[in-house]
Amino acid sequence: MPEIPDLEAIRSFLNKRILGVEIAQVESLIPHVVRTPRADFEATLTGNRFAEITRRGKFLLFPLVDESVLVINPMLTGRFQYVQPAEKKLAKTCFIITFEDGWQMRYSDRLLMGKIYVVPIDGLMSVPMFAELGPEALEVGEDEFRARIKQYRGAIKNVLTNHKFIAGIGNAYSDEILFEAGIAPFRKRTEMSDEDVGALHAAIRKTMDRSIPIVTAKFAEGLDYTEWRDHLKVHRKGGGKNKDEGRCPRCGTHITEIAPNQRVTSWCRTCQK
Repeated sequence: MPEIPDLEAIRSFLNKRILGVEIAQVESLIPHVVRTPRADFEATLTGNRFAEITRRGKFLLFPLVDESVLVINPMLTGRFQYVQPAEKKLAKTCFIITFEDGWQMRYSDRLLMGKIYVVPIDGLMSVPMFAELGPEALEVGEDEFRARIKQYRGAIKNVLTNHKFIAGIGNAYSDEILFEAGIAPFRKRTEMSDEDVGALHAAIRKTMDRSIPIVTAKFAEGLDYTEWRDHLKVHRKGGGKNKDEGRCPRCGTHITEIAPNQRVTSWCRTCQK
């Protein structure tokens, strides 16, 4: 699932290439994902131009100069391409935007779980889930973070990935943030001390500040990955085939990895109490 570092990298890549370039042609191919009616989607975008791309939680926002906005929630398997028309189209490509300079931005979605809309710039709150989003994970201050977290009682990983609490953190980076903070993922929020909460807030910023430049560099030349995970310290690092694999980078303990409800959770039982 694309998370903040992935989406920031995609945003950075496309902002350097498509801003202000006239859209020559639009093809809406899979209505299940492109929720705006085909005729409206294609008519609104054709002849239009994108302003600076922004992000809100896990949504990418592509403002248009006519004050409408293309809203994309990639969900689990949404993938972007920026290619020449001769490039082979990926399976389940949902739309193709061709620019006047000949390049194309394509969006494909293997599981067809993503959601795409075109709405007026003042109509963003009509997009499902958008109005529910909590403050941005990169922007929430410590005082607000402490106040908001008191509203939740369950396992801290579930709290951290709840978009109503804060926006943008998913399964992979919640593991990394909790490792940075030294907190076990299934620990109840109500069992955390004030010190734990402060450490968790600081770990969000530290984890993202480390990860965003790494992922952005991987996307610098092309959008070849749905997400980049090689730099992560614990997520999906467990289950090594020999004694030297799957160890905690801090203490050397084997990383524990389980997948309740098919969602992988990885942590160090020594470092994360």
